Amino acid sequence: MTTLIEVSGLRKLYSSSFRKPKITALDGIDFQVQEGEMFGLLGPNGAGKTTTVKILLGLTHATSGNAFVSGLPVSNPESRRRVGYLPEGHKIPNYLTARQALSIFGRMSGMKTAAIQKRVPELLERVRLTQWIDVRVKKFSKGMTQRLGLACALIHSPNVLLLDEPTDGVDPVGRSEMRGTLQRLKSEGKTIFINSHLLQEIELVCDRVAILVHGEVRREGLVEEITRPQQTEIELTVLGSEVAIREALGFQQIASMKPLGENRFHIVLHIPDQSAVDQTIDGLRTGGISIEELARRRDTLEEAFLGIVAQPS
Repeated sequence: MTTLIEVSGLRKLYSSSFRKPKITALDGIDFQVQEGEMFGLLGPNGAGKTTTVKILLGLTHATSGNAFVSGLPVSNPESRRRVGYLPEGHKIPNYLTARQALSIFGRMSGMKTAAIQKRVPELLERVRLTQWIDVRVKKFSKGMTQRLGLACALIHSPNVLLLDEPTDGVDPVGRSEMRGTLQRLKSEGKTIFINSHLLQEIELVCDRVAILVHGEVRREGLVEEITRPQQTEIELTVLGSEVAIREALGFQQIASMKPLGENRFHIVLHIPDQSAVDQTIDGLRTGGISIEELARRRDTLEEAFLGIVAQPS
């Protein structure tokens, strides 16, 4: 599999005031993003996420270490020719129409007029703004503005997308539409790098994540790995009377038991090992309790993130 973004030993120091030590924004970070992958860079405010994106785009230079995009060092302007960028809080002049905004971005990307004219309707259809093609941006909602910004990032058909907080401030409908668009782009082979603090959104769309804390990559891996099953807890949805359920569970430690309707309950149990899981299932069945659902409890990405951030350096 081709690596399209690679960062190794990346450090970035910012000068502080006179005679004070420099501020370390990045302290030797490493990660890779593979072709066709959706990768999330997570971290609290001040962790170094935006600095990383700026280095990848050549907007600032690393103090030491290496960064490559599409196999080229980021010091080479050619590394950015096939990159689309949606900055956080991007602004498109209110007096422009969607057509005009995309045309300007197309010309800035070196596209010819004929290619732009063909590309604009295709992109606006993709982001569901076809009917707004000649409407001024001042009439757009936040979600529409974000989708137009994504279209601007896509105008020159990049193979890598760098998206900085693409759904920040967007309502649930707008976030859902943006997720759908990103998933379609991924299915077409686009490599998507998302910098965000909206963990629920990242959990829904990303394959892998890296968690950045105080300029260091504290954890990297598949979302499924980071939100690994909790070995001591299982969740069940069962049918039966509360008295019969408690009798069937015996001495098992019930973390929570919530009614979902008449004689239907959601239960979280603390279980020491697999043998105890088997005994629990056998006990419920023997007691005439119907098991609708059974799963080991997983951390949400937010829970895993908070635990990782809280760990000492």
